Amino acid sequence: MRQISVAIDGPSGAGKSTLARAAAGELHYLYVDTGAIYRTIACGLRRLGVDPKDAAAAAAALGGLRVEIRYGEDGLQHMELNGEDVTGEIRLPEVSACASAVSAHPAVRAHLLEMQRELARKENVVMDGRDIGTVVLPDADVKIFLTASPEVRARRRFLELEQRGTPECYEKVLAELLRRDYDDTHRAAAPLRQAEDAVLLDTTKLSFEESLGELLRLIREKI
Repeated sequence: MRQISVAIDGPSGAGKSTLARAAAGELHYLYVDTGAIYRTIACGLRRLGVDPKDAAAAAAALGGLRVEIRYGEDGLQHMELNGEDVTGEIRLPEVSACASAVSAHPAVRAHLLEMQRELARKENVVMDGRDIGTVVLPDADVKIFLTASPEVRARRRFLELEQRGTPECYEKVLAELLRRDYDDTHRAAAPLRQAEDAVLLDTTKLSFEESLGELLRLIREKI
């Protein structure tokens, strides 16, 4: 039986991971956080002392980085780097700062492409990222572009960092988010953009519950 795939793209801080995870739980689909995969590569490069902006060095180091996705009894996605669980480490601000540069390299994106597609071939998935509907799963059954205003996204990220115990001032969070937006939309390899057949979902004025309800409604309409 053919598997069903839901592609959710959008800018940093749009709530993709939280909403996609919740939607996958409601639908009993596998949730795939592709951003975590790139963060794991960034984590590995940092450990090796590789400059994340050096495309050639990053490409040369890929062969020594074994990235695997595991799903625990809690159903949550865990990332392993060379056999070590780095799920917590990849969320540190210093790793996040490297992830954007790393994900811009064509060699890195090509290296991880088949891993992402293989998951969609085996399972019903809700997969989120920045090029899922345009590159990774161009034939996805459902494509949604999730966004919100930069100020709202920065406020959400600010609160998230506080809850994790790694607070940053709001102005810094907003500045970094705007820079990430620019980098993601202007990179040469798979830039962030809304797929032509994707539905736009702007959650600027919506609560989490309202956003999730609208996301599920859009998915169920399609499938």
